[in-house]
Amino acid sequence: MTLRRKKRRRKPGTEPAIAIVGPGRVGQALGKLLRGTGFPVRIIAARRIAAARRAAKFIGGGRAVPIDSAELAHAQIFLLTTSDAALAPVAARLAGALGGWKGKVALHTCGSLPASVLAPLRQEGAAVGSLHPFQTIPSPTEGLRNLRHCFWAIEGDPAARGLATRWVKALDGTAITVPPEKKILYHAAAFLVCPTEITLLERSTFLLRQCGIPAKIARSMLARFVAETVSNFDKLGPRGALTGPAARGDWAIIRGHLRALRRAAPDVLPLYKPLLRAMLRLTRRRPPRDLERLLG
Repeated sequence: MTLRRKKRRRKPGTEPAIAIVGPGRVGQALGKLLRGTGFPVRIIAARRIAAARRAAKFIGGGRAVPIDSAELAHAQIFLLTTSDAALAPVAARLAGALGGWKGKVALHTCGSLPASVLAPLRQEGAAVGSLHPFQTIPSPTEGLRNLRHCFWAIEGDPAARGLATRWVKALDGTAITVPPEKKILYHAAAFLVCPTEITLLERSTFLLRQCGIPAKIARSMLARFVAETVSNFDKLGPRGALTGPAARGDWAIIRGHLRALRRAAPDVLPLYKPLLRAMLRLTRRRPPRDLERLLG
């Protein structure tokens, strides 16, 4: 029998103090996980003190303060987990309100923006970087599970990258480097398969309900179906995993789909047609002329 060696917790006082600024779902989940592995989360700052207190309670420690509190000056590491839109103004606000940034590290968790959005802090002497989990975090509680063993996109100054890599390792994750100029494309890749998948699942649920299947059962059916599809994609690659009438060239079935959707769910057709065209490019199949005209 192989015994797994327990990870050693870091000794108290050996790690620099962390301040989490803008503790949303990712901030709360990551804060609790970091604290659980021995990284000291000392301060939680938010625009509304009530939000900071809720986050501190979830994280299990840290002093809740307003975002302009002078206590933030005692932190050596700043983890900014605000929304993408709020990140630049928050960074500018912190740079203007606090001094002594030399030797400190500031990291943000936005997937679409590079570390340079923290330029006001870099200009004051901080090392800046970004670490973004390639994962869906619908709630802080779900984040406790999803942020372990996941992939993290990292970029920025050497000190910031080094710190981010240590955190990812502590969470049993995998760090990948994404060039700063490619961050928005990286984020588009995540957008293409996560919120869009939820939207497609909702429309599929609608069609199944039209067939008399209750929504709760339809969701379970689709969840299992999609999980197996994703597993096949991982094992076999896109062309090997693709099944269905587009992969087989079963044009009669596709014509039937189009007719049924026109009658029962015409709003789904603008989703179905471009997806089918993308499938046909993947399979390198060319449909008959009449179907090609229907697809536009």
